[in-house]
Amino acid sequence: MSSAAKPQVWFLTGSQHLYGESTLHQVARQSEQIQRMLTDAGGISAEIVWRPVLTDAGAIRQVLGDANADPSCVGVIAWMHTFSPAKMWITGLDVLRKPLLHLHTQLNEALPWESIDMDFMNLNQAAHGDREFGYIQTRIGVTRKTVAGHASDPEVARRIDEWVRAAAGHHHLRHLRLARFGDNMRDVAVTEGDKVEAELRFGVSVNTYGVNDLVALVDAVPDGEVDLLVADYAESYALAPELERGGERHDSLRYAARIEAGLRRFLREGGFGAFTTNFQDLGGLRQLPGLAVQRLMADGYGFGGEGDWKTSALLAAVKAMGTGTGRGTSFMEDYTYHFGPGTPKVLGAHMLEVCPTIAADRPSCEIHQLSIGDREDPVRLVFDAAPGPAVVIGLADLGERFRLVANEITVVPPDEPLPNLPVARAVWEPAPSLGTSAECWLTAGGPHHTVLTQSVGSAVLHDFAQMVGTELVLIDENTTTAGFADRLRWNQAYHRLARGL
Repeated sequence: MSSAAKPQVWFLTGSQHLYGESTLHQVARQSEQIQRMLTDAGGISAEIVWRPVLTDAGAIRQVLGDANADPSCVGVIAWMHTFSPAKMWITGLDVLRKPLLHLHTQLNEALPWESIDMDFMNLNQAAHGDREFGYIQTRIGVTRKTVAGHASDPEVARRIDEWVRAAAGHHHLRHLRLARFGDNMRDVAVTEGDKVEAELRFGVSVNTYGVNDLVALVDAVPDGEVDLLVADYAESYALAPELERGGERHDSLRYAARIEAGLRRFLREGGFGAFTTNFQDLGGLRQLPGLAVQRLMADGYGFGGEGDWKTSALLAAVKAMGTGTGRGTSFMEDYTYHFGPGTPKVLGAHMLEVCPTIAADRPSCEIHQLSIGDREDPVRLVFDAAPGPAVVIGLADLGERFRLVANEITVVPPDEPLPNLPVARAVWEPAPSLGTSAECWLTAGGPHHTVLTQSVGSAVLHDFAQMVGTELVLIDENTTTAGFADRLRWNQAYHRLARGL
C-alpha cells in the first residue's frame, strides 16, 4: 500500500530587494548549496526540492498556495538567508495547510575571523532574518518545528528527517479512506468515536460496508489466483505440514488465500488504505481473516480489530512514517502481564492479527482452533517479535477532543518458549516500569488496541501530534504517576481554554 515514490519537501528561502540583484544572485547560489547539503546528508527520507528565492508577499503567497495544491509535497522548509521582512510572509503563512519546518542555519559553519567585513555580514544574516521570521510565526500562531544548526550537521539532518516522517504520516492520513466491514464490537466503549470529527481533524474518511459485499468478491476469486498466493505462502513461510499441498488442511489454506485476494481487490478498487473487521459480524466468511490481514498490514495497510477504526487509521499513518526504515509496525494489544520473577513484562498479541514486519525470524504459517467467531479454524502466521526499542501508541476519543497516548518500551525475547500459544506475539518491558506505565495509561484513558512501532520513535510522534493538532501524552523513563496526572490536568485546562467561547 505504501507508495514507492519519495515524498517531496519544498525548500524556500527568504530575502528582499534591499540588497540589490547581485546580492540576490549570491543568495540563490548559497541557498542551492544548503539544499544540496541537506540532500547529500543522505539521512532525509524526502526529496528536498529547491524553489526560487522569495522577496515579496505575492510570490510567497503563490508558492505556499502551490504547496497546498501539489499532492507530492508533504511539507515546507523555510530559511531566511538574509533579513526578510516578515510582514511579507503573513498572508502566505495564513493560507499554508502543509506542515512547516523553520530551519535556522547559514552557509558558513565557521566565521572567517580575519576577512570578515560588512559585505559578509550583509550576506549572512540568518541570525537576523530568522528571528524576524520566528516572531511573525509566533505572532500569528503558526504551528511549526524549529531546527537550529549547520546544514551539514548529521544531527540537523536527523531532526529534519523526524519531521519529514511525521509529515508523510500526516499527508497519508489526510487522504486516507478506511473501510469498516460491519460495526464495532458490541458494548465496547473505547473503539467508538466521532467519525465526523476525525475527518475534520485528521482527514480520514471512515465508512461502513456490509461483510457480504466482501464475501461476494472472495467467492469469485479464480482458482489460478489462489494457486499463486498459495505458492507465495509456501515460499515465504514455514508451512505446517497439514497446510501443505496434499495435507489434510490444505483446503483451509486455499480459503485463506481466497480471502486475501478478495479483500485486496475490495480495498484496491475502492481506494482504501485501511480497514477493520469484527469477529461478531463475519457474514458468509468461513474463517476469521487472519493471514490476509497480517499480509495486508505488511504491505502498509492500516487495520483495527473489532471495528476499531481509530487504531486502523493510526496504524496506516505510522506505517507511512516508517517507510524505508527496514523496521516494523503492527496492530497490537496488551494482552496479559508477567509481574515476576524478574523484570515485569507485557505479553502483547491479538487473536490473529499481528503484522509480520515485526517478526524476529521467518514466521510459521499454521492453523489452530479459535474459540470465538463461530467459524472454521483460521490460518495465521505465528512468530515472536524482534527485540529492540519501540513505542506503543493509542488514539482515544475523549468526547471534546482526541488524545494520543504513547509509551516507550523495549521488546525482549520471551522468558521461556510459548509452545501452546499459536499466535504472533510481542513481549516488552515498558518504561519506566510496568506498574507506572499501566497506572499512567489507565489514568490517561488510553485504549486497549494500540500500534506498536519499531520504525519511528517518540520524537516523530511528537511532530505528528503537532501537525494534526492533537494532544500527545508520553510515558517514558522519566515519568512518574503523580507528575503524569498533573500533566493531564494541565492539558485539560489548556485544551478547554484553547477552544475559546
